[in-house]
Amino acid sequence: MIPSLAGLELCSLEPEHKLKKILASALEQGSVQGPLQGSVQDSVQRLAQKSKQESLASIEAAPKPSWNAAYFDLEPVSLFQESSRSQKAQILNILGQSLLAESYAIEKAGIGYMAKMTLLAETIEERMLYALFSADEATHLAQLMPYMESNSAEEDSFLRLLSDFLQAADRSALIFVIQVVLEGWGLHHYRSLSKHCQHPALADVFKGFLQAEAKHHGTGVTLLNDLALSSQTRMSIVEALAGFLQIVRIGPQRVVAAIAQVKGDLSRSQRIRLLTELETERHSGQRLELLRSLITPVSPEISEHLDKHNLFSPLPPERCT
Repeated sequence: MIPSLAGLELCSLEPEHKLKKILASALEQGSVQGPLQGSVQDSVQRLAQKSKQESLASIEAAPKPSWNAAYFDLEPVSLFQESSRSQKAQILNILGQSLLAESYAIEKAGIGYMAKMTLLAETIEERMLYALFSADEATHLAQLMPYMESNSAEEDSFLRLLSDFLQAADRSALIFVIQVVLEGWGLHHYRSLSKHCQHPALADVFKGFLQAEAKHHGTGVTLLNDLALSSQTRMSIVEALAGFLQIVRIGPQRVVAAIAQVKGDLSRSQRIRLLTELETERHSGQRLELLRSLITPVSPEISEHLDKHNLFSPLPPERCT
């Protein structure tokens, strides 16, 4: 079976496979000089020495989760506060691994995206840039691997939408949605993950992503300035953005799922109360405004169309269940 462009279904080789050693060598040779070099080389060493267990053990042995309860707005949530210490730790571990798995899947999809854009490039300089950007994504993936409990992310609605869009969209739509909007969003997201992560080594990994992500986003904005979007491309962009915005509108479902996984199935009334205590409308509203700020400068018309359909408006708790 031919894998999808996003490659979310691709599995990893066995730890002792010879290709692992070749990959480790290639990553080490391709690592840049400067502040990123150490983290890249650390990841290479972990991959080469099969020390994934050691990386996880260093986090598991620490008294703090990767991100604390405040990061997920859990402090006012009664279901969380009523939980035992063990249950709280489980919930925070699930949420932390969920963030890592999502980042891992996005970087994995990024390799496929950059490969497609390398082929679609219209100048040699553009092709060279995308080839280099693909190496960025591969490096990021290697840096995340040692911190993952599993190298397979559970495919959710966001990842399905992302995978389908990467497979079908044309060059202009891809630049608009992936590089301008989603990589712009990713800059804020990775900055937040780095700032609030309680493990310095992992915080440095996410901080190290920012320079590359800024280049990817800036390149998208530059290329988009020279593009005339066809009506079909605009329709593709609107459809994709509507799907992404709808996912944001329904609030922090990841938190709801983590609590349900530990505490057991939640009734609808419990979910509504949970989302109310999480202040879902404030949570979603801030993220929707960030997305609006990324879309409006490059296409006021598309932003206005989305706004007319209330896609920048968060949903109340009772409509999020």
